[in-house]
Amino acid sequence: MRSFVLALAVLFAATSAHAQSVVFGAGYADFSESDAKDQAAFSVEYHHRPFYEATRLSATWGGALTVDEAGDVHVGAGLIGTYTFAERWFVEGSVMPGYFSESEELNDLGGSFQIRSLLGVGYTLNNGNKVSVAITHKSNASTQQENPGVNSVLLRYHLAF
Repeated sequence: MRSFVLALAVLFAATSAHAQSVVFGAGYADFSESDAKDQAAFSVEYHHRPFYEATRLSATWGGALTVDEAGDVHVGAGLIGTYTFAERWFVEGSVMPGYFSESEELNDLGGSFQIRSLLGVGYTLNNGNKVSVAITHKSNASTQQENPGVNSVLLRYHLAF
């Protein structure tokens, strides 16, 4: 629990200094193992200002914290790409390696190193904030002997700064 609070504090401290946006998400986590406990999942992400921008494509760095109802936690950081189409619509993808801590042995993903990948589609509102739906997958990419993984679907709100 201490690591969760520390990670949350770091994410919020970073957002007040240089943030492009903070993304809040809520949804459902579905573990691949049949004995694991599927449950509600919540996330908060920090997206920095883009380091690359073209006409429709941008790339940036970010961090993400995901906690599910049972208390499983993933903290990761990595690359985020966004492609804008049809004026206000966008597709977002990210890859964020990080640390995973299961609260119950049934939700073990094979090790503490897990990579979260995300694919989402969203819409930009008049005020510059965004809404999106995203699918995530966490896996250790076969770096451990066991690699069950967990998939989530999230409804997200992007608060722009």
